[in-house]
Amino acid sequence: MAETILIVDDEQDLVNTLEYNLEREGYETRSALNAADALELLDREPDFDLVILDLMLPDMSGTEVCRKIRQTAETAETPVLMLTAKGEEIDRVVGFEVGADDYVVKPFSVRELTLRIRAILRRSNHAEEPEEVGDELEFGNVSVDVPGHRVWVDDEEIRLTALEFKLLTTFMRRKGRVQTREVLLSDVWDINADVMTRTVDTHVKRLREKLGSAGDYIETIRGVGYRFKARPDKWVT
Repeated sequence: MAETILIVDDEQDLVNTLEYNLEREGYETRSALNAADALELLDREPDFDLVILDLMLPDMSGTEVCRKIRQTAETAETPVLMLTAKGEEIDRVVGFEVGADDYVVKPFSVRELTLRIRAILRRSNHAEEPEEVGDELEFGNVSVDVPGHRVWVDDEEIRLTALEFKLLTTFMRRKGRVQTREVLLSDVWDINADVMTRTVDTHVKRLREKLGSAGDYIETIRGVGYRFKARPDKWVT
């Protein structure tokens, strides 16, 4: 069964171009030219595999639409790719903070967008695959239930997106080993491209914030990448 993508953008020509190219790749598409229509469509049909969401819509910001998607139980896990003319780092950070999975700046190549979409859908599909029963990760005051996709810090559950969860478990399974941004892009994002290295930094920053005191377990190796500590050394408080 073909995966279905919702395109939310107020530029009809762009919507037509995306529909044509994505359908050529075997995807089914639906579209909305404003936030109200998009949210109504998501309410009626919450089972989209991906939402491509413009940041600047005529009736509501894309970040607010993304926030509503994440706050609704039926769509909370639906991947969102932000599509926007804004390219400042603060715009990307805000997009990721409200739960976007990726961020593409206009103008863009359709091929690059298609690769990003494939990568997001691969991650989403892998997240739904059953993991080995009893697969749990423990490190200092961090506990991870991998099959249940749940994380606790000091016995308090922390809500992570599917991408943040994969980033954390990748770090924990490779503790003590430096991970370059390029390796993380390949293994976590499933993308081989050096144009997205700032995306890694933004997500690591957000993951550290969500982990609170345990965020100190993720060390920055200047000029190289990141490393999850080999051992807690001392209990983080």
